[in-house]
Amino acid sequence: MTVVGPFGLSVRDQDLDTDIRAGLADVEEGLLEATKCDVPFINGAAQHLVRAGGKRFRPLLVLLAAQFGDPHAPGVVPSAVVVELTHLATLYHDDVMDEATVRRGVPSANARWSNSVAVLTGDFLFARASHTLADLGPEAVRIQAEAFERLVTGQILETAGPREGQDPIEHYLEVLAGKTGSLIAVAGRFGAMMSGAHETVVHTLTQYGERIGVAFQLADDLLDIASDSHESGKTPGTDLREGIATLPVLHLRSRVAKAGAAADPADRHLVELLDSDLSDDERHAEALRLLRAHPAMEQARRDTLRYADAARASLAPLPECAAKQALAALCDAVVHRAG
Repeated sequence: MTVVGPFGLSVRDQDLDTDIRAGLADVEEGLLEATKCDVPFINGAAQHLVRAGGKRFRPLLVLLAAQFGDPHAPGVVPSAVVVELTHLATLYHDDVMDEATVRRGVPSANARWSNSVAVLTGDFLFARASHTLADLGPEAVRIQAEAFERLVTGQILETAGPREGQDPIEHYLEVLAGKTGSLIAVAGRFGAMMSGAHETVVHTLTQYGERIGVAFQLADDLLDIASDSHESGKTPGTDLREGIATLPVLHLRSRVAKAGAAADPADRHLVELLDSDLSDDERHAEALRLLRAHPAMEQARRDTLRYADAARASLAPLPECAAKQALAALCDAVVHRAG
């Protein structure tokens, strides 16, 4: 029997599906508890995105990784809460940087309140994540600190742009490994580690987490261009409007650069359009329409598939079980989101 689990994941084991659903319910309760505050205003702002829902991809990975040890060990759910709180905190900050107005289908915190409130609320969530993390031991604190350093470094590298002579696509994938892959790698690592799994299993699931993390972000980038706001939970083309060149745009630019004077006029027009002021709604809509139909989208989809395949291949050393099948199926679920 196939049970449709979280994140559109097909879990072919009733017991595993039940266990994961129960674990995610505990995580949800833990998130609400961790974001409670006696000050009503802070309480509302801190729980704004928690209550908006979300894919809970990182907690799901923690819970699946924990299946290779004791999935009910006391540190499993708190570690999932830590990873998700950290992720939520970065969303508050990202929305300020991107000047986003919608997140998870609701007004972003910066749009509802102000940039200052959004930044400080993100800081509040980091503090609460650290409080929970402290109870998980010094090794967990070190792992989280290293991942957070990579996450911030990735964000800075994105802002700074490629080094002189560096391939922009190589730079972008390096950025994603830091700003997204690092925290998802921690989800796999925490789940295995907190469950008491063997060190080789912990290593395998850390590697898997980073690879599927990059695939996950590449799929999100495609969704930002290809989907409507109902599907993605945020305003389509946000990255384009903010001048953030994600993989489809980078492939387009590479195509034009390699062709030189022989570049397709339509490709040149699209690059010029992307370089223009896309705060204009008509230009923004035209850029979205043309990019959606461009071969660069298919190139980016192939890259997404390549990272998902690499994540699946990294599972090879794990023993055959329902959790391993679910992790492999998660690779398909990630790619499916990107169409």
